Amino acid sequence: MRKIIIISALLFGYFTQAQEIAGTTELQELDLKKNRSEIFNDVEKPAEFSEGINAFRRKLLKKLKVKNVISKSIEKCELMFVIERDGTLTGITASGTNESFNNEAIRAVSKIKGKWSPATINGQKVRYRFKVPLTLNFN
Repeated sequence: MRKIIIISALLFGYFTQAQEIAGTTELQELDLKKNRSEIFNDVEKPAEFSEGINAFRRKLLKKLKVKNVISKSIEKCELMFVIERDGTLTGITASGTNESFNNEAIRAVSKIKGKWSPATINGQKVRYRFKVPLTLNFN
């Protein structure tokens, strides 16, 4: 019974949609003009890697040197970075329990060549936070 409740709650959360509050576009326009350094998570058009997200993932896996990660189990981390208005990456961080995996993930994404097209809100380029979950299985 407990499993059914948990699964139902997860499915309900997956299928629910947020409603847009009237007038948010006007507020966003004012905010964009006031604070050009703000980093957005929700945008009209998300940032895109020039060769596509699958190419980005392939490049990330190719650059990742597993031998630099010290572990004998399953390791997870979340890689985060900001895609600037000019398409460059800044603020690259990784959060996970294995420091060697975090450091290797940061090193790997820093080595990827290629530009991003920036995210936009109301046609204006904005800074965008991008997150990539990573998992390594050493079993």
